[in-house]
Amino acid sequence: MSMDNKKNKLYYTIGEVSKIADLPQSVLRYWETEFDDIKPPRHKSGKRLYRQAEIDHILLIKKLLHEDRFTIEGARIALKKGADRNNKTNITVEEIKNGLKEIINLLDE
Repeated sequence: MSMDNKKNKLYYTIGEVSKIADLPQSVLRYWETEFDDIKPPRHKSGKRLYRQAEIDHILLIKKLLHEDRFTIEGARIALKKGADRNNKTNITVEEIKNGLKEIINLLDE
């Protein structure tokens, strides 16, 4: 399967994710218990269906654990800090938008 086809898919099986991340399926199942952001929905048959966002999260966790040598707890903390930073960025962008709207309103008067 080419990379273009993979990007167009909405859901991936645990086998496909295992190949993409180069991790055993047992590790993926274990990480589901350790990291709250990895909770793939299940098909009626019980198979896990991973979305691209979960795959990206798995690859980030793999980098933190394998390359950056974090512990699982350290990776959780790093991911939380990253989420906090992203939330602050979103708030800041919203504040900038509101500020620009106020400036436009003042210029229109």
